[in-house]
Amino acid sequence: MQVNVVLNKTTSKDYSVTIDSLKELIFDTKVLIVTNTTVAALHLEALQKKLFAKELYTVILPDGEMYKNFESLNLILDACFEHRLDRQSLLIAFGGGVIGDMTGFAASIYQRGISFIQIPTTLLAQVDASVGGKTGINNRYGKNLIGSFWQPCAVYCDSAFLKTLPKREFAAGVAEIIKMAVTFDKDFFEWLETHDLHNETHLTTAIHKSIAIKADVVSQDETERGIRAILNYGHTFAHVIENQTQYSTYLHGEAVAIGIVMANALAQKLGLLSKEEGNRIKALLEHYALPTHYDISDPEAFYDAFFLDKKSAHDKITFILANGIGGNDMRNNITKEVVLEALKDVNV
Repeated sequence: MQVNVVLNKTTSKDYSVTIDSLKELIFDTKVLIVTNTTVAALHLEALQKKLFAKELYTVILPDGEMYKNFESLNLILDACFEHRLDRQSLLIAFGGGVIGDMTGFAASIYQRGISFIQIPTTLLAQVDASVGGKTGINNRYGKNLIGSFWQPCAVYCDSAFLKTLPKREFAAGVAEIIKMAVTFDKDFFEWLETHDLHNETHLTTAIHKSIAIKADVVSQDETERGIRAILNYGHTFAHVIENQTQYSTYLHGEAVAIGIVMANALAQKLGLLSKEEGNRIKALLEHYALPTHYDISDPEAFYDAFFLDKKSAHDKITFILANGIGGNDMRNNITKEVVLEALKDVNV
């Protein structure tokens, strides 16, 4: 005997990403702003002047990737309970990718799911982390291994917030822009080679183009069963680097830049990418003072850490690779020997 549970097939609601000066936002509900100490000191007062809500509250977390953990998640949830937020209430993620990921995760599990919006304040968050609904926290096993897919109901990208970014934070965001150009749009990559993103007009163009690429990919594959995994180009290596350095040495985008160079070394071993193309990608990363080398003290341990990557399954490691500039490939049949040879090539 059996009873079939037939569910209406639903998908996440569509939403818009607004790339413009932040206008007044009015909400007829309780709203909790989630931010960190750095962003609060720089921008919280300005944001509060543009928000109108039935009740408006704020929780301020420590700043840094090392705080992307259960303790910080509980601080958000405790604030939700203390202010008696209900299922019609709203969370606002006001910060970089760390704040966005944790706020989205809290929204996805508080009372089985409430709405949230993203107001990203870093370049990396504007072009990548705030769009697509990936949420989560880190643990001692790796990055973003605990989380959910939970789409925001809106994203607001205001370039005014980027004016206070340190140079390293700005460059970390550029790494994600380069990532998308390399794997999806050769013309965009060539444009990046000739247009400096320190120019505000060029930067706005790059932000819009990057968001458009990611939006198109996410619309095809929301929960990363296929093409969306390509957006992790460089990340398989980067996540190992971040975990080995306890999230305290490199910004995420910096680790991604190193990971891109490592992934390119592997792509060159497989004949997918020419040496000249690899050098062009590396040169563009270095133009923005991004790191491109990491000393791998134990290649075997580095390799074993790949198995904790979320794309890996059935004891096979999935690698995201550039297939020429503007193309991509996803492989899960690369031998350990070839991978270690590629790591050796870049570990000099």
